[in-house]
Amino acid sequence: MKSNNDIRADFEILKNNEYAYLDSGATSQHPKQVLDSVNDYYLHHNANPYRGAYSLSVTATQMYNDARHKVAKLINSKYDEEILFTKNATESLNLVAYSYGLSNLHKGDEIVLSIMEHHSMIVPWQMVAHKTGATLNYMYLNDDYCLDYDEIDAKITPKTKVVGISSVSNVLGTINDVDYIIKRAHQVGAIVIVDISQSIAHMPFDVQKSNADFVAFSGHKMYGPMGVGVLYGKKELLQTMPPFLLGGDMIEYVYEQDATFAELPNKFEAGTQNAGGVVGLGSAVDYLLNIGYDRIKEIEQDLSDYAYNKLSSLSFINLYCTKDHTKHSGVFSFNVHNIHSHDVASILDAYNVFIRSGNHCTQPLLRKLGLESTCRASLGIYNTHEDIDRLVQALEHVHETFKKYIKE
Repeated sequence: MKSNNDIRADFEILKNNEYAYLDSGATSQHPKQVLDSVNDYYLHHNANPYRGAYSLSVTATQMYNDARHKVAKLINSKYDEEILFTKNATESLNLVAYSYGLSNLHKGDEIVLSIMEHHSMIVPWQMVAHKTGATLNYMYLNDDYCLDYDEIDAKITPKTKVVGISSVSNVLGTINDVDYIIKRAHQVGAIVIVDISQSIAHMPFDVQKSNADFVAFSGHKMYGPMGVGVLYGKKELLQTMPPFLLGGDMIEYVYEQDATFAELPNKFEAGTQNAGGVVGLGSAVDYLLNIGYDRIKEIEQDLSDYAYNKLSSLSFINLYCTKDHTKHSGVFSFNVHNIHSHDVASILDAYNVFIRSGNHCTQPLLRKLGLESTCRASLGIYNTHEDIDRLVQALEHVHETFKKYIKE
């Protein structure tokens, strides 16, 4: 079993212990195992997958497909071809909206999202609603920053055709009851898209057990490279959907006035792919599974509890998260009284504490909460109690610096 120190030692960028990296919700750091795999691919195996009959291309194709199999294993997909590689979760979610949404929704249909969704879930379905005449509805939060079951049941109706939900809120850290939402949606004949970008590095997701129809996530939030994402879709749904992008390798035959398309998964992977990134993603999957989700939960639950206790003890901040720790992950959004989040983040940077500030691509959520922006600290498996202590100490400096100028 790897200790927290052993895990941290895998991340070269964190060997400089002079700073605390607390922005894994935006982008995680990369272990040396992932970096080595990408470097090895480009040094020794670089060729265009599927494009050549020579040995180097055959090897590159095998490595690309091996990574697909690893991702399928990670989320327990029944078929490897249900795993589509994209450039990020945003592209994955757009693919579903354009390819499934525009083809299947009509005037009078309803789309249901939670108000906590990322813009990459909201904006594509706004487009679908505008183009098809469907109605876009939202599930709103209770006073403890959660979706309650009455709200879910009230908003998902026989008119609902699509439900979009994040497994974990990127702002509030709320862990949503995705299984219940999927079950409720399927009762009325709706399909469900689950964005697991904020959870896949921290907790398992089983697509067969959950019965999710589509699942999206990004590699760069789970210790993999930037520029590679994943869309899982049930095979029977993907087979009926038109391709999202058109071009090389997603076709079967092309004639002067018409074309036929390749089988899954190639139909949705037009053009030359980020093969090195995909190989790196496969290595990131290996890294997660080697540590194990049970060990990850043990480490991160300890960190999350410690952070909650430390931050909630500060009288000069507002903390926006549920008090039920069973429904909360390691994401903490907060504001220092009367100080803009950007100012807070800038001052923390001077103390080598790195957090996110802004609206986190969730403007409808923040508007509903009566906020313009927040500070956000988000944890990863490489963080320590010392990182959290540095955050708290730096926040105390912020408060001391400004309190003589601001009336509470």
